[in-house]
Amino acid sequence: MSDGQSISVNFSREMPLFPLDAVVLLPQQVLPLHIFEPRYCQMINRCLDGSGQLAVAVVRDGVADLSGNPPLKPAVCVAQIVQHESLPDGRYNILLQGVCRARIVREEPPSQDRLYRCALLEPIGEPNPESEHLYGLREWLEAELSEGPLHHFAVAEHVVEYVRNEEVPNSAVLELVSFALLTDPALRYRLLAEGDLDQRAFLVRSELQELARLISLAEHQRPEMWPKGCSWN
Repeated sequence: MSDGQSISVNFSREMPLFPLDAVVLLPQQVLPLHIFEPRYCQMINRCLDGSGQLAVAVVRDGVADLSGNPPLKPAVCVAQIVQHESLPDGRYNILLQGVCRARIVREEPPSQDRLYRCALLEPIGEPNPESEHLYGLREWLEAELSEGPLHHFAVAEHVVEYVRNEEVPNSAVLELVSFALLTDPALRYRLLAEGDLDQRAFLVRSELQELARLISLAEHQRPEMWPKGCSWN
């Protein structure tokens, strides 16, 4: 994980839109993708000739679309192509890293020579790595992931290393925890769309506290206490 905030983004230019249905990319997160649709192969080809950046968008739920360009939610994650492999048939394997939050201001449909959508974006929120809420969250995370119920997460040991590393900014720790421990797409989109760092810290801690409560409850449940036909697996 690198400091995505060190990557500059030119918000005065339109950004290619790469929509995903059930995946929400967050800043700092790394996402591997296999690109095979001709329109998105064209997008990646042009991105690699330029800044290497695109906006990962989220498809709006429950909206029927027959055009192949489904409506998108307003919040997006600007991403950088950090690795790519060009395949002989024109497809790509790419590795994206989330850079920052942004909002769609104006969307441009595909054109005669551009098969994909673009959008003019504006940044969401301002980073505040020294937030008091983040210091408290960092201390709580270290305790919960080391000895508390959250140590059951498969990635707990890896996350604790970043939490303890004082060279990793508080804001980056919050992003890491968000994408490493929280998997619900609706919650992840709320975190993507939320520009206030303290509010994101509150959302993350509230969700993890509830998960810790459920894990602790499961640890103390005996098989005879389970509902018939159910277990905590």
